[in-house]
Amino acid sequence: MKRSVPSDSPAQRFWDILENIARIEEYSSPIDGLDAFVQDDMRRDAVERCLARISEAAVKLGEIASELAPEIPWRDIRGMGNQLRHAYDGISPEILWNAIKYDLPPLKRACERALKELESRS
Repeated sequence: MKRSVPSDSPAQRFWDILENIARIEEYSSPIDGLDAFVQDDMRRDAVERCLARISEAAVKLGEIASELAPEIPWRDIRGMGNQLRHAYDGISPEILWNAIKYDLPPLKRACERALKELESRS
């Protein structure tokens, strides 16, 4: 899913988010619900790492994220990275599972739209 765009460009940051969403989808697709997710430490750890990268990409996007996808709670996404890094022992599997099921699909659609908008500008 990597694209050839400058590494510091907003397009690359949106691609980074999409790549990590795709990884989370791959990691979580064989899981049959929250109970199975809770029992699978390796998948949970992988999802946490991808969410941390999504958060960091959101930080690096800065204000253009809100300009191109105003419906997304970018502040919350950036904040999740802080939680994953600094309050890792307080992150419940339920929070991660809900992010996978409810937060990532609209984020994915918004990033895809943002990329189309960026492409139309160039």
